[in-house]
Amino acid sequence: MRGFLASSVGVTCAAALALPLTLPATPAKAGPSTLRSEVAAPGSTQSLPLVPLTRKRSLGPAAPTQGLARRNVRPFSLVGVVWDDPGSELNGRVQVRTRAAATGDWSDWQDVEAHNDEHAADPDTAESASSRVHGSTAPLWVGNSDGVEVRVEAERAARDAGEASEPEDDAGYGPEDRRAAASLPGGLRLELVDPGGDPPSRDARTAGRTGSAPSGLRAKSVRPGGHAGVTDGVGAKSTVIPALSREETARTYSSDGTAQRRTAPYIGPRPRIITRHGWGANENLRERGFLYTKTVKAAFVHHTASGNKYTCSQVPSIIRSIYRYHVVSSGWRDIGYNFLVDKCGNIYEGRAGGVAKAVMGAHTRGFNTNSMGIAVIGTFGATKPTDAALKAVSRLTAWKLGLYGANPRGKTYLKSAGGNLYRKGKNVRLNVISGHRDGFATECPGRLLYGKLGSARTTAARYQGR
Repeated sequence: MRGFLASSVGVTCAAALALPLTLPATPAKAGPSTLRSEVAAPGSTQSLPLVPLTRKRSLGPAAPTQGLARRNVRPFSLVGVVWDDPGSELNGRVQVRTRAAATGDWSDWQDVEAHNDEHAADPDTAESASSRVHGSTAPLWVGNSDGVEVRVEAERAARDAGEASEPEDDAGYGPEDRRAAASLPGGLRLELVDPGGDPPSRDARTAGRTGSAPSGLRAKSVRPGGHAGVTDGVGAKSTVIPALSREETARTYSSDGTAQRRTAPYIGPRPRIITRHGWGANENLRERGFLYTKTVKAAFVHHTASGNKYTCSQVPSIIRSIYRYHVVSSGWRDIGYNFLVDKCGNIYEGRAGGVAKAVMGAHTRGFNTNSMGIAVIGTFGATKPTDAALKAVSRLTAWKLGLYGANPRGKTYLKSAGGNLYRKGKNVRLNVISGHRDGFATECPGRLLYGKLGSARTTAARYQGR
């Protein structure tokens, strides 16, 4: 993994569609949002340009930095840093301090995962060439805050090539410092995201726990291996897609409404899923169209790298913040993951287009076709995922992979669209349930989550009745 940080992001660049983009080419500036689609929408984004920070000579060879001194800002809950060119890497360390709105206390310095390119749109797609897309760090959830301080420090290696014989400038920077400063990408900006208030309906965590589908909400038929016509039958304002038993699931998604094994083999029970409406998605932010692939042959598991300091009641706000950061700040067309899972085992709909359909995401650069992405909310390089989160991943994959005839304990082939592990066009043999690092050189989904994927495969297969 490049840079100072050990963990990697699970934040994605969204799937491309050759459709006109409606958002402006630059993030919203500090102050009221400039997006016409957000006139009545909750939430906001403050975008603050970073500036060079004067280096004291007593610090010796300390790298020059860009950042912002402590300042008061409008309330926000999530932070990230973006820059102009998505093809440029931020080879350095990003740290922030924030002031809690409730207490006025300042946090310690917190690292923000700088390397996010493994989540960019696949090469040679319309989205990757869009002028709206920017380079970006992973987002970091900090909770309700009203003060911020940030510093971005170039890697030491970037200034080792400097010539010490050249004089310092008036600010006290030598040539090696100027080389390091030049290694930081241009147009660095701090993004402060306010997720807005919770949606009016707060039943997303309590509705639909009986495990039976409401009357009249029978899903349309689907043959294993296909996606056309698949729907879960709930209305646009539904907050929850309820859980079904394995038998109900088999009948619901079989071609003839029966539970015959020949029509619906090895489909796990549908888990309870909180919809986009349930977590309060502002549908005016995202691109309007959807892109579907032929099938779902594999699931890639990620972590969001947004930190573990959250309660499960905060998760709708976290997802709204990540969604806004992806679309407004990074210029992506929608949140990149197909699903998200929290530490309490709740499952959330991610990218729009239908939870049962083969919606193309942008979770794993090079392998977004015929796959789905599941992000466990948190950072798992040094923290273990909860049993509830792992069970949710197993239940979700047993159901969704089962709809398309995939064995969670099996192997499959996906064709690479290009990345840092596999050349474009190469057929790669992967586990049906893989970690992000299996398709791209990254630490994601974190060492301790990655190590649990074997048991997740076994449990998912058991839910399918294998």
